[in-house]
Amino acid sequence: MAGVTVALLGTFDTKGREYEFLRDRLVEHDVDVLLVDAGVFDPVGVAPDVTRAEVAAAAGADTAALAKAGDRGAAVTAMGRGAHEVVKNLYRDGRIHGVLAIGGSGGSSIAAAAVKSLPVGVPKLLVSTVASGDTRPYVGVVDVTMMPSVVDISGINAISSRILSNAAAAMAGMVKVRVPATAQKPLIGATMFGVTTPCVTRARQDLEGLGYEVLVFHATGVGGQSLEELVRGGFIAGVLDITTTELADELVGGVMAAGPGRLEVAGHVGVPQVVSLGALDMVNFGPPDTVPAIFQNRNLYVHNPTVTLLRTSPEECLELGRRVGAKLAGARSPTALFVPLRGVSAISVQGKPFYDPVADAALLAGLHETIGDVEVHELDMDVNDDRFADAMATRLVELIGEPK
Repeated sequence: MAGVTVALLGTFDTKGREYEFLRDRLVEHDVDVLLVDAGVFDPVGVAPDVTRAEVAAAAGADTAALAKAGDRGAAVTAMGRGAHEVVKNLYRDGRIHGVLAIGGSGGSSIAAAAVKSLPVGVPKLLVSTVASGDTRPYVGVVDVTMMPSVVDISGINAISSRILSNAAAAMAGMVKVRVPATAQKPLIGATMFGVTTPCVTRARQDLEGLGYEVLVFHATGVGGQSLEELVRGGFIAGVLDITTTELADELVGGVMAAGPGRLEVAGHVGVPQVVSLGALDMVNFGPPDTVPAIFQNRNLYVHNPTVTLLRTSPEECLELGRRVGAKLAGARSPTALFVPLRGVSAISVQGKPFYDPVADAALLAGLHETIGDVEVHELDMDVNDDRFADAMATRLVELIGEPK
């Protein structure tokens, strides 16, 4: 397909021959190639279209100085910054339609920094020796596809030739794909956990009936970050942040934290938001034997074989309330908070394992300490009551329609 171009981005001083092989495979699939050199030394095997000097200059650096310094970490960081700017500008100018990179930890870091400049939906493929275990530093919250290289990326052999050929074919398919046209509807971002699913499902149905498209994010840390990245990027018309549980993991040290800035982006960029306290009764850990010893005598609930939940204490809930209140009080967007007085999750209602009126009261007390004049609705029902979901959905639609 004429006019479809893939940027091959990498360190051509160490991986030039492998990029030459990739280029030839992409050309076989009728894909044009633009070669971007993020190495520090002279390229081997290929002549780049964007030189290493241009990439370094985009970061305010100089390849000769980087090479002379001999600091690999500093070089990777600088070339990553430069690659970010180069790729961003190439996409903005319509010169590329996807990015394919190969590398070890250093090359993967450079490529990861670069592709994070691209919008969601633009193909981003990284063939890497570190594409296993914790890939979060490379993928982050965007749609990066990582493919394990199986063998080290060092020459073309019986294994690497197949892996790289597969990668080229995958990228060719991605840049050529045509997404079926769909009706353009305003997008709502909603957060959900298993223990708040009935609420989110009901609210989603309400909003879809009113002409919105609802994107649901699993509040597992990455989910909250992904939602807020789309908000920051201008994709989202309104946020229905029903499940703010990631704040509890951030406070207590659970495995599903979304960072200290969670619950601040919509308010900062001016996107209307309706927020609740879904699943702030719990902190997430792995299997029971992974729960830290200091929590072993606390109220624990085995949600499934891989997830163990810790009930937040009154002291923790007090601080969580303060944090939620302070974050919402600082919002510059239309904001409303809905408080379910009879339980913030399916397992904190009366008769369930996390029922704790003292902790719930502390959460509410903390909120009132910091929330200021933010609009608050305290409803005598639990978070999964249909009426609670209806009220939040209705108010969000009203806020979206109100002038900023």
